[in-house]
Amino acid sequence: MAETIDLNADVGESDESGHDAALVGWVTSVNVACGVHAGSATLMRRIVRLARRAGVAVGAHPGFPDREGFGRRELEMPGAEVADQVRYQVSALAGIAAAQGERLRHVKPHGALYNLAARDRSLAEAVVAAVATVDRSLRIVGPPGSELLAAAARDGLPMAAEAFADRAYRPDGSLVPRREPGAVIHDPATVVGRVLRLVQDGEVVAIDGSVVRLEPDTICLHSDTPDAAELARLVRRGLADAGIRAAPCEP
Repeated sequence: MAETIDLNADVGESDESGHDAALVGWVTSVNVACGVHAGSATLMRRIVRLARRAGVAVGAHPGFPDREGFGRRELEMPGAEVADQVRYQVSALAGIAAAQGERLRHVKPHGALYNLAARDRSLAEAVVAAVATVDRSLRIVGPPGSELLAAAARDGLPMAAEAFADRAYRPDGSLVPRREPGAVIHDPATVVGRVLRLVQDGEVVAIDGSVVRLEPDTICLHSDTPDAAELARLVRRGLADAGIRAAPCEP
């Protein structure tokens, strides 16, 4: 059983209601949208400031240049162009963070880029190579057993295997697409139970009832899940009650 676990959230994509501000206080890492699939320079600066005050690790969340599709559509882009996009977005956030006395800790691709890089070796290598040109200390966050983490290992970059608290899994360990029923889990007790099982046993129950081994280093709570901040609070309480400490991945 893991004694500590990182809790991360994708933020800075839309904060009209201020819900990101509440969520930041309950997670240990944030993945900040870099103004391409969503977000803006102003929002990036605001989230970095919030995270710095809360002692939360800051990471970049680069995605495809597809604001209309929120970065969730798989675009056909050459590897060199994907690398340019990742380098541009990570560098932009790194500059904003540095201006506030903060540094980036990790990079987690967003949406379709995350899913494609998880299974496509050449795309994964393009993403990792781009990150390495910005800062080789940045941790690559991706699915366990993915091409993305394999590329990071080959290039000698630190990495973190990620699981999702509020998303349903297929038997092969991939996520159930959002367009399918049951893809997003809303019941707080179910989410807390899944997180505890992931941390304590390194496994999750798939949508067909089978058990999938994952053994994550970090667990994601989506900021666009209803009542995300309250859900994160309940997860933190559940971990604490089980004697598990929530903390960022080690540098």
